[in-house]
Amino acid sequence: MRTTTTTAVLIAAGLLATLTACSGETSSTEEAKPTKSSDASAITPEQEAAARQAAGLPAEPNPAQRQVYLESLNAIDTDIVHGKDDKAVSRGINQCGTVKTSPNDYIKLIETTNSRFTSPDHPDGHGTIKAERILKVVRDNICPDF
Repeated sequence: MRTTTTTAVLIAAGLLATLTACSGETSSTEEAKPTKSSDASAITPEQEAAARQAAGLPAEPNPAQRQVYLESLNAIDTDIVHGKDDKAVSRGINQCGTVKTSPNDYIKLIETTNSRFTSPDHPDGHGTIKAERILKVVRDNICPDF
């Protein structure tokens, strides 16, 4: 959870700096108007990669990695992804942050996996056995270098 917050703060700070640098000065009587620029608020891939690295998160998986990851989760139980592919990928990336900060605390990794991968039918997670399998899929497909 802390890594998500860190990433969001870094991205927001980058956006704020970009927007501040792009805005012009206005007089006190002139109303400030937002400037329209297609890339004034866009985050570059380099900025995103730097933010992810600072937060201890891996890069977004490429399409092939993403497909294998989602298929592997669905092979465990289709309710893990429950039709929310982007959410499942995001949860995997966030779980990698926990793997990076606590690689040898297996109990913590299983607990966070179970609490992170929930669904409407399993609001408290899918249980220890499935959490172990989910963690393996995450580590194999999203963050094999962690």
